Formats: sequence, structure tokens, C-alpha cells
Amino acid sequence: MKILFIGDIVGQPGREAVKQLLPELKKEYNFDFTIANAENVAGGSGITPKVTQELLDSGIDVLTSGDHIWKRKEILQIIDSEPRLLRPINFPAGSPGRGSGVFKTKKEEIKVGVIDILGCVFMEAMDCPFRTARAEIDRLSPQTKIIIVDIHAEATSEKVALGWYLDGLVSAVLGTHTHIQTADERILPHGTAYITDIGMCGPVDSVIGRRVEDVLMRFITKIPTRFEVASSNIQLQGVVLDIDENIGKATSIVRIQRKVDENKV
Repeated sequence: MKILFIGDIVGQPGREAVKQLLPELKKEYNFDFTIANAENVAGGSGITPKVTQELLDSGIDVLTSGDHIWKRKEILQIIDSEPRLLRPINFPAGSPGRGSGVFKTKKEEIKVGVIDILGCVFMEAMDCPFRTARAEIDRLSPQTKIIIVDIHAEATSEKVALGWYLDGLVSAVLGTHTHIQTADERILPHGTAYITDIGMCGPVDSVIGRRVEDVLMRFITKIPTRFEVASSNIQLQGVVLDIDENIGKATSIVRIQRKVDENKV
């Protein structure tokens, strides 16, 4: 089972990268399933019904999110009716939408479970990601051996700790949110693929997707400044997973960085 997970898609440049590069990657790798984090896809922060449909139509099977899921209020129009769009599972009880699901793949007899979870360190208070993830894994495991966890978190230590905590219980624990692809991809001792951050899909010549001059103005002057999405050196970043579908263990995790041909934009 070959799975692609695309890092946080940032604004229109990130959507352009998906449009241009995803078909090429699918031809090259013949993925069985594709996931992407989409919480920053609308103007660099939040997600709307229109861009949700655009990404699903592009061939992405499931969209995860994070702390910006409620940034655009119109997302409330579809969050309950679109099972392929996930919000973090550890939002308070009664929050709209769902934080996990079990989905069909190209191999119709094989299903993939996806859990979207938000960290607590330096983030708004949420239910414990460790206990919440463990309980949801117990619920999904009878339905599928393949479970992918998106840990959308600020602190490296929290992501690493969750990877160790879930080693052997899920196929992969993959970090999102910080937009900087880390080089610590590996298979943990009991067969779980891990990386602290899979990177982003958007403009790399930036400060995590935003124009350098805007961010520097804020840091240097402390004056509130609107952060516009940058536009140059657009890349699709993420990881390709190979999973033994019979036992749900990862056999490989490979980072990818593909650059958009800006002449085609």
C-alpha cells in the first residue's frame, strides 16, 4: 500500500502546486491513497467549501486540518456533511465535524483510517492528544490495520513523544503545522513511520509561506502587520509511505520536495 501525505497547503500557490504536481506524482508512484493538510489553503489561513471541493476533485482522498479550521466561518456549511474533511479530534465534545474516519482506497478490499489530532503545547487547550488518540485507535482498529495520524502541533517534543507512544499501534505518525520539513523520517522499532514535520505545499522563499518583508516588519517593529502569502519558489513537500497492508506496519517513509514549473503557472 503506497500513501502520499502532502504538507500544509498554503493559499493559492499551494493549490497551484497540487494542481500541477499531483498528477505527475501519481503517475510516478501509483499511490493507493492521498492525504493533505488543508487548514491554510484559503488565502493562507482557513479553508472554505469551494477550495475543499477543488482539492477533493484534484484527487486528494482526505483533507486534515488543525487550529485554523474555524478561521473561515463558511466551513461550517459543510463540516458535518463532508466526511473527507477532518478537524482535530480533540476539540471539545460537541464540536461540529469529525476528527477521524475509515476510507476506501484504490484497492477496494483495503481501507485506511485517518486521525487528525491537535497538540496542546503552545496551542489552545484541547483534550489530551495522547489519551484521545489511543481511544480512537482502539475504535478504528477493528475496521482497518492501516491507520495514519496527523499530529498538528507546535512543539517538536510533543510530536516525538506521540510517535513513541503510538509506535506499533498505527502505521504512521506524521507532524504538520510548522511548515518546515524535518530530516528525521524513520521507522520506529515496532513498525510506525515517523517524521516531525512533513513540510508545506506552497512558496518556499518565504517565512513559513508568508512574505518575508511582512514578517520582518512585525518582528523588528512589533507593529501589527498583515501577512500576505508569498509567491516564489513554489514546492510540493510531503512524504511517501509504503505500508504492509497485511499487518499495517510501515516498510518505508521517503521525503519528497517537488518544485512547480512557474512558467506553467
